[in-house]
Amino acid sequence: MTPSPSPSPAEHPVGTAEVRLAHTADLNAATLTAARILLYDVFDDMTAEDWEHALGGMHALVHEDGELIGHASVVQRRLLHNGRALRCGYVEGVGVRADRRGHGHGAAMMNALERVIHNAYDLGALGAADDAATFYAARGWQPWRGPSSALTPHGIHRTPDEDGSLYVLVTSATLDLGGELTCDWREGDAW
Repeated sequence: MTPSPSPSPAEHPVGTAEVRLAHTADLNAATLTAARILLYDVFDDMTAEDWEHALGGMHALVHEDGELIGHASVVQRRLLHNGRALRCGYVEGVGVRADRRGHGHGAAMMNALERVIHNAYDLGALGAADDAATFYAARGWQPWRGPSSALTPHGIHRTPDEDGSLYVLVTSATLDLGGELTCDWREGDAW
């Protein structure tokens, strides 16, 4: 009996579902529309800016029976820490359709994105909702204990509402998890 071939690095099977890793530029309009609809269904407070934040990087997509049931992306951002501008893989738009949660799809998507982060960035970062914090912590993401800020067009401004909800994945950067962390500017939510 011939062993089945290993999946390519961009495809990771999950039960009958498959994780596909692709850059925004490689996704057709139908896939992007399906991802946007999925995220609007998953998050009650999803905005046009939130969707825009998820674009321009690598997407982990889970399809089951031809239908998109999960999405997550990692985009490049610059975070300032200890006098350095760090290249950050920032995770956005992580969501699984409600009826398909609890089957390992979120973990499979994060496996794919974490591989990208470990191989391409100084660190990973994300903002976690309270109900997702345990999921990320179990994967090795560490809570940021220090103050957070944003580098706005008017200078550095504290973002105290984000304190306690930011998580980092340490790759090559030396981090003081109790120090200040400042993100680059973007429209909508800074983090």
